[in-house]
Amino acid sequence: MGAELAADEGRNAAALAACRTLAEELTELQFPAPRILAFKEGSSESRYFVSRLIPAHKDPPYKQEANFHSSKHLTTEQWTKLKSSFVHFDDPSFCEWIRNLKVVPPEKRRSCRRWDLNIDLLGVIEVDDMAGVEQRQNKSGGGKYFFCSGGKKKEVKKETGLGLSFTKDENFGEWYSEVVVNGEMIEYYDISGCYILRPWAISIWEIMQTFFDAEIKKMKVKNCYFPLFVSPGVLQKEKDHIEGFAPEVAWVTKSGESELEVPIAIRPTSETVMYPYYSKWIRGHRDLPLKLNQWCNVVRWEFSNPTPFIRSREFLWQEGHTAFATKEEADTEVLQILELYRCIYEEFLAIPVTKGRKSELETFAGGLYTTSVEAFIPNTGRGIQGATSHCLGQNFAKMFEINFENEKGEKGMVWQNSWAYSTRTIGVMVMVHGDDKGLVLPPKVAALQLIVIPVPYKDADTQGIFDACVATVATLSDAGIRAEADLRDNYSPGWKYSNWEMKGVPLRIEIGPRDLANNQVRAVRRDNGAKTDISRVFLVEQVKGMLDKIQQNLFDVAKQKRDACVEVLKTWEEFVTALGQKKLILAPWCDEEDVEKDVKARTKGDMGAAKSLCTPFEQPELPEGTKCFASGKPAKKWTYWGRSY
Repeated sequence: MGAELAADEGRNAAALAACRTLAEELTELQFPAPRILAFKEGSSESRYFVSRLIPAHKDPPYKQEANFHSSKHLTTEQWTKLKSSFVHFDDPSFCEWIRNLKVVPPEKRRSCRRWDLNIDLLGVIEVDDMAGVEQRQNKSGGGKYFFCSGGKKKEVKKETGLGLSFTKDENFGEWYSEVVVNGEMIEYYDISGCYILRPWAISIWEIMQTFFDAEIKKMKVKNCYFPLFVSPGVLQKEKDHIEGFAPEVAWVTKSGESELEVPIAIRPTSETVMYPYYSKWIRGHRDLPLKLNQWCNVVRWEFSNPTPFIRSREFLWQEGHTAFATKEEADTEVLQILELYRCIYEEFLAIPVTKGRKSELETFAGGLYTTSVEAFIPNTGRGIQGATSHCLGQNFAKMFEINFENEKGEKGMVWQNSWAYSTRTIGVMVMVHGDDKGLVLPPKVAALQLIVIPVPYKDADTQGIFDACVATVATLSDAGIRAEADLRDNYSPGWKYSNWEMKGVPLRIEIGPRDLANNQVRAVRRDNGAKTDISRVFLVEQVKGMLDKIQQNLFDVAKQKRDACVEVLKTWEEFVTALGQKKLILAPWCDEEDVEKDVKARTKGDMGAAKSLCTPFEQPELPEGTKCFASGKPAKKWTYWGRSY
């Protein structure tokens, strides 16, 4: 390694000078005795230490995004000063790495516990002799070590990919947190439970939005927008409804330094916002049906353990609110919307879901009945509600006096529905398809379906390879395939492979000298890593076929994993065992609310209580005399049970 490090003395000298200057800046900011770190390439400890000697070969680690975990908190002004001091160095890549470092304050350090935080920030040995570095590393047996003061060595956790320190199987929670950040889906915000949705995530939301919006417009649903704020009087009007949301309602209580006479609520959902105006707009049967939808944000505040996309204090969603003259019309729409939600999950996100009806205990507050699509995360053994379509009955119509006069001049109340899905869909997709290399995006929702990467070699026709990449992108783009070329010359092909794998791009095309000579390209699938050489003559047809296969394979693999977790059982003892094995349980049930409450109480623990997920519309045969698994009473239906998000 010493020979490799010494291959470019000028580059190493520039890097070392930059490190020393950084150490001086940190000393000025009253950090403890900083010195210089020498380390083996690829060490995950590079996410903790800032200064380092940069290997001159292959992919310099500073080209990887890193976080600066400080043992003391830097103010914004101090950090701005620190980063600005590096703009004049000769090594632009190192300067870029420094500028992109992020301060992670102590309360945000979710993954720092795996490091020894008692070590000084830069309390390591300054090494000028490259041969000395090589000698020490050889004595360490070739493992990934760094050297602390006094020569003490510390083993570092093996990295599983570009920027990933955890595997999906070993530590699902930490893996998920890393993937959504390193895959450029979100960035953490300084208010807990709120997240910045980056373009890579918003593009997925927009693709689903385009599909769903077009479909509901075919059903004569029109878009609108209602205010974010709700008056307390309106919010309290539907007692059962608001009791279901009361703990989550956020309130505005001040304007500047002045207390508001009447606090204002921020919508957790919009039934009570919209329905006073439905009462105003609906007078007769000619005003029906009234079908409105809005794309908006909502706020639900009071909960612990927020999770990006899955459980956040503010999130994006669509919410449809419709009113009909008859229950039959409302029932029909409930199932039409639920089918659209199934399409979003299964046909776009490649996630298998179960359509079913919620129990009375799990029904939307104030509603008549709730239907849902339910997904399952095999790694955690938890179900997750994907989207809901509610029949509200006439309860809200009664409270808000939404009445109409029919053709016969008779007065009646409308029948109402509400239905919604949110950016939770994106989190479910990450959980189901992601792997130890990062995101895995289904082609139908990927903003970028294909990335073209040039692979030039020494003495090769580099310009010819670059031109072939540009031409390939043009051909594919003209065919409607979302494709780009990564022509950055300051990153190696290997680094680009890892970067785009982290971001989950479904298909990669590589073009090197051999491919140029043979008028072909090499295609590499993100879902299974399969490599195929494709003639440029048949490029469009082959690529479209591969994208279709990736989409289908992601669904098939996810369904196989989900189905392998399903446990059909009939007794309480089997239920407890299956729950401990993280199973999705299908069991006969008497359909009594008290029994469901008892199941929750009896399974309460550190992992969370079990609950009914849904009663599937497609019911297996229920033999006569079958008993409820929990109560021993006559069973009425098969219902899915398990822990859930």
